[in-house]
Amino acid sequence: MNDRIRDVYIVDAVRTPVGKYGGALAAVRPDDLAAHVVRSLLQRAPELDPARIDDVVLGNANGAGEENRNVARMAVLLAGLPVTVPGVTVNRLCASGLEAVVQAYRAIALGDASVVVAGGVESMSRAPWVMPKPERAFPVGDQRMYSTTLGWRMTNPAMEPRWTTSLGEGAELIADKHGITREQQDAFALASHEKAARAWKEGAYDAEVVPLPGAPLPRDETIRDATSPEALARLKPVFRAEGGTVTAGNSSPLNDGAAALLLVDEEGLRLTGREPLARVRASAVTGIEPDLFGLGPVEAVRRALAKAGRGFGDVTHFELNEAFAAQALGCFAEWPDLDPGIVNPRGGAIAIGHPLGCSGARLAGSIAHQLAAAGSGTGLAALCIGVGQGQALVLER
Repeated sequence: MNDRIRDVYIVDAVRTPVGKYGGALAAVRPDDLAAHVVRSLLQRAPELDPARIDDVVLGNANGAGEENRNVARMAVLLAGLPVTVPGVTVNRLCASGLEAVVQAYRAIALGDASVVVAGGVESMSRAPWVMPKPERAFPVGDQRMYSTTLGWRMTNPAMEPRWTTSLGEGAELIADKHGITREQQDAFALASHEKAARAWKEGAYDAEVVPLPGAPLPRDETIRDATSPEALARLKPVFRAEGGTVTAGNSSPLNDGAAALLLVDEEGLRLTGREPLARVRASAVTGIEPDLFGLGPVEAVRRALAKAGRGFGDVTHFELNEAFAAQALGCFAEWPDLDPGIVNPRGGAIAIGHPLGCSGARLAGSIAHQLAAAGSGTGLAALCIGVGQGQALVLER
């Protein structure tokens, strides 16, 4: 029986450059993307015997294509780890990668594990089309196929219609709720691209990004260095023809990518011979009305900070997933004590991209590296989640 909750540390974190839909990573299977980050992570911890890994936990939001059959276990085998290392795949949609980190944290904190690899993967380019089985054999007529890239498919008719509102319309609802203008959203998007481009130029991502051999992708593919307020203003609203404010320019794109983190307890820390990047302090997950999914992080962040005994004034680093500019700005409106200037200093998902199952792990890894570079501080990683949830993680150094 455990007599105490163990401290949990993040020793290292890596990710691929994020590819655009149909771009430089589109030819790479998601299980190969996952294997690459797992392999790269362990190559950076040569003193750790891979056989000592207790579990590999990966997030994935699709599961309908080449990542089926438990992509975490596939990554273990493809990465060349011992067959004795298990793997499990988890799905909390946009926060799947963060959920993987949280599950690893819990297992170690409770003494069920000492060394766990956690992360996430998504290839939205390679997401397949699917079709349901017919209600009866040998149907006459055409059958409908569904894209599994993003959003609702094969919706249960018992669901309330407002609960199945599209993600983009949900962002419009948040803009309505908080009076967020098109100009504010475009300015936020422009800043995301500028910060991401500057971070890459200054080498801020050198410590965490592990390019794929053979994939011509030196940095995140959807960063637009040359965008401008005028260019963003020319884009038409996508989800509301009349009075809409949400465009392709102030929304996150469709992407491919993978990320992995190495989490350990004190014994695992000794096995790696490494100084940790950060310590996991607390986490929280909450629910909200599905059509207002973008505000999911609001309460999750509050609860996670409360569990950590911290407030917004203590937060030095914050990575908030930018599903939409309206969604992020809506969260800011409900966090009056937060300084928005500390959020996403290296750019966010509008510029970097949002490969669904990967993003939460990318955010957690980025916070860990930022804390290590700073030498001290309190960091937050948080995401909104389709169908109305939010998740947050508090790290410290």
